[in-house]
Amino acid sequence: MNIRIGHGVDFHQLKNGLPLILGGIKVQSSKGIIAHSDGDIVIHAIVDSILGALALGDIGTYFPSSDSKLKNQSSHIFLEKTITNMKNKNYNIANIDVNIILQSPHINPYILRIRKQLSIFMNLDIEKISIKATTTDKLGYIGKHEGVMTTATTLLIKE
Repeated sequence: MNIRIGHGVDFHQLKNGLPLILGGIKVQSSKGIIAHSDGDIVIHAIVDSILGALALGDIGTYFPSSDSKLKNQSSHIFLEKTITNMKNKNYNIANIDVNIILQSPHINPYILRIRKQLSIFMNLDIEKISIKATTTDKLGYIGKHEGVMTTATTLLIKE
């Protein structure tokens, strides 16, 4: 198959005093993500979407939270290893579409920086990376500022 699509989802709890890292960028916030690694759910969802497109399982298969060496690890390392794996299978990214669902803070001021950082991590044209944000209009755990969710869809094309 010359074209493959994958979808990734990640969500985590938020806690006061922790950093909020999205797409490799630290976002100013009183709450951050509770996680084993740095909790960068944007990168985690992208990794899952690439692995899904390649039918290789999920992020936990390659970077399990039970691995003590990954404690507090920067998620861009997971992304770089996944991109190398993808390249070894002769695929390239046609585009990535990411949705960040977070009640607050508003991240629109960070979107361009996130796109630029992801472009660097993946050595990918920024025009191939879409980042969108929305709230849940104060519904559910996200609306109560207790959590955050990200989805990512990636289209791969065989070289």
